[in-house]
Amino acid sequence: MLQACNDLLLTQPLCISLLSFLGILSIFKHTLCLLKWTYISFLRPPKDLKKTYGSWALITGSSDGIGRAFAFELAAHGLNLILVSRSATKLEHVACDIKHKFPNINIKMVAIDFSRDISYVTKEVKSVVKGLDVGVLVNNVGITYPKAMYVHEIDEDTWMKILRVNVGSINGVTKAILPNMLQKRKGAIINIGSGASIVVPSHPLYAIYAATKGYIDQLSRSLHVEYKSQGVDVQCQLPLYVATKMAFNVASVERPTLFIPTAEDYAVAAVRRIGYEARCTPFWAHSLQWYMASYLPNSWLDAWRLSIGIRRRSA
Repeated sequence: MLQACNDLLLTQPLCISLLSFLGILSIFKHTLCLLKWTYISFLRPPKDLKKTYGSWALITGSSDGIGRAFAFELAAHGLNLILVSRSATKLEHVACDIKHKFPNINIKMVAIDFSRDISYVTKEVKSVVKGLDVGVLVNNVGITYPKAMYVHEIDEDTWMKILRVNVGSINGVTKAILPNMLQKRKGAIINIGSGASIVVPSHPLYAIYAATKGYIDQLSRSLHVEYKSQGVDVQCQLPLYVATKMAFNVASVERPTLFIPTAEDYAVAAVRRIGYEARCTPFWAHSLQWYMASYLPNSWLDAWRLSIGIRRRSA
């Protein structure tokens, strides 16, 4: 008995030392993570996109929201623009606004109905980019439900349109642009996913939309591995709520807040991240929300997302 007590007394300092070491190691690890996050979010300089990739950028869904903001921000970085969206009238208004602010930027426009088949999308994009040094592609176009709905309530036309626009478009446009990037061995493809597919474990009452964004994330990761060695950087960006029309329809987002940026603020952060990570959440507050969500039980997040969907369904 006495020997056991002596052994315990002898091992106590060792245990305390070990626990102290592990505590210091944990603090050191979290400090490094914080410093890395600070550098990436605020201090790391953006790449010279024109020099690194090429002189033209193509942005889909560029007549509104994040796509429109991307167009302005890429123009600010000196890239000529190919604006792609469904409405020719809206594209003309965006082009006029950009030319007014950046008169030296060349702009081409093409109206494409992304709800049509992939071969049509690929053909239309190939025709407009022929002979142009397209270095940056932003696959941004996307749609969601007209309102929150359970899957059994969605008619076939609606969910097929979501699949064609969200999934078909990224395949068709990427297929049209990739060959030239591979030929010159440089290019950047930015695919706009969603936190709905990664940050939260589920997105009830918007299930098909979330699934299409999950497809974009996995496609992007695979393309990153396929083409990195050939000079093409593929990145999936995962924004959370941005103050756009879509966010208003999905979650009643009426104005920007500390955690909900304007499309313009998001685009500034997004362009800074081009060419670095295979997957990122560019806006600093979004990445902070992702970090905090990672510590919450999935059941809590599921219940929270379901309550939002039900409120939107009855609104």
